[in-house]
Amino acid sequence: MAEGGDKEGVAVTAALADPGRWSDLGVRMASGAGMAVLGALAVMMGGVWFQMLTVFVTAVMVWELWMMIEPGKPTPGMLLAALCASVLSGQLSGDGNWVLLLFLVAPIAGAAMLRRERGTFFAFALGIEVAGWGLVTFRAEYGFQWLLWLILVVIFTDVFGYVAGRALGGPKFWPKVSPKKTWSGTSAGWLAAGLVGFGFVLMTHSPWHLIWISMLLSFASQMGDIAESALKRRMKVKDSSTLIPGHGGLFDRFDAMLGASLFMLLVAALGFIPGVHF
Repeated sequence: MAEGGDKEGVAVTAALADPGRWSDLGVRMASGAGMAVLGALAVMMGGVWFQMLTVFVTAVMVWELWMMIEPGKPTPGMLLAALCASVLSGQLSGDGNWVLLLFLVAPIAGAAMLRRERGTFFAFALGIEVAGWGLVTFRAEYGFQWLLWLILVVIFTDVFGYVAGRALGGPKFWPKVSPKKTWSGTSAGWLAAGLVGFGFVLMTHSPWHLIWISMLLSFASQMGDIAESALKRRMKVKDSSTLIPGHGGLFDRFDAMLGASLFMLLVAALGFIPGVHF
């Protein structure tokens, strides 16, 4: 047993000392910090400022989706991105749930123009639009603190999962779909999310069940990441684009947020919204 423990310790030490594992950390942290500042300002200000940022990010992700499937034809992708931005902007200022059917317009148009992966484009484009609408709706209806909780769960899941996965390595979580994701990183993400929930319980008037909901939300965000990883493997691309140094594209950065938003929309549809109150 002692010999096995020594070998594991040496492996962890070697992983931590390997500069290749951390070569992109500086660039990743710098660009991540810039996005965090911009996102934090938009979330705090709410209203039209958060709407504009969400519309922009959503449109770019739809363009990246198109370019992964049809990289040789950028113009239709740009037109679809503009169409998604127009539809989402209209949805955020419109009344009545029936107008949500307009979210089908861009996915159907894109699927009709493609020669392959029509179902893939339709499903992902629709998910991106609905998730963006969900984030703005959550901010408007439940307030800054509620959305802050959701965002912190996603960030802590990503950061702690990244660090633990790089440092500890170990068995892969789902190697056929996401070859870099490990059980150590995945589990660390769950624990980190639980700590976020615990922190909100201690510092606010939030209920104790926020802890396990935070861990479920963490898993949903990881599924968003895995879904995009599966898409990239299917399309044989490393990143959705090269817009963000160290992160790839906006789709690479916000895939987890999409999963979290869609999960909370499902939870809301079931009539259960966890309270986050100061």
